[in-house]
Amino acid sequence: MAVSSISLPFLFLLSIFCLVCCFRITDARYKAYVNPISMLISEDLYKSIFLHKDDNACPAKGFYPYDAFITATECFPKFASTGCLDTRKRELAAFLAQISHETTGGWATAPDGPYAWGLCFKEEVNPASNYCDSTDTEWPCYPNKTYKGRGPIQLSWNYNYGPAGVALGFDGLREPELVANRSDLAFKTALWFWMTPRGDKPSCHDVMVGRFKPSKADLAANRTAGFGLVTNIINGGLECGIPNDARVNDRIGYYKRYAQLFNVDVGPNLDCSNQKSY
Repeated sequence: MAVSSISLPFLFLLSIFCLVCCFRITDARYKAYVNPISMLISEDLYKSIFLHKDDNACPAKGFYPYDAFITATECFPKFASTGCLDTRKRELAAFLAQISHETTGGWATAPDGPYAWGLCFKEEVNPASNYCDSTDTEWPCYPNKTYKGRGPIQLSWNYNYGPAGVALGFDGLREPELVANRSDLAFKTALWFWMTPRGDKPSCHDVMVGRFKPSKADLAANRTAGFGLVTNIINGGLECGIPNDARVNDRIGYYKRYAQLFNVDVGPNLDCSNQKSY
């Protein structure tokens, strides 16, 4: 998930925009503002999607409230607001499905099924490493800091925490733990990852709204638009190019459930089993 190709000037402008838009929307003069995402997903629907996120069994109990999600979307006005109504619903379902898999507490025989347990975790348990790429000098790691998975998208690695911090107004390299301590920031990092292209990878947003234009390399790698390509962007190096991968199937299971709740079709190319990773 390397993002070293994102320029600092671009990130600076993005961070200024995010801070300004969030101030504007939360200012008392704008109490009449209605968030367009709240028109797609009410608090009741949010609770029915994440049935068990506040169970005692979930370490993230109380960390992912509806209001924090809605507030975070205000910094990304194009999220689930691009295209026709079905396109908007489909993107929202895809985003919620991906973060559900990343934070799942479900299992095959879980109460209400395996796809009712999204947002159960807020940080990675027993990480295999500190996720520091010491070769990335643009986003250097700090001593005694770990860049393990945190938040809804499980943001990982110093080369993601660094630019996410610049864009969102926090020091992602010195204080990565903030992503697991602040609900609004946690959702913002997930949305930042979703909306931001990195290197040769398009943004998940562009894929889901039909703006992905495959390069020659994409065509050769069979990277076709759809939910499967989003999975490739997020974790393709570990999950794509593998027939019937259980992790990919879990993502698809969440997506199908949520698309049904939003009354929208899932679109083509759900898996990435025939795609080469980026």
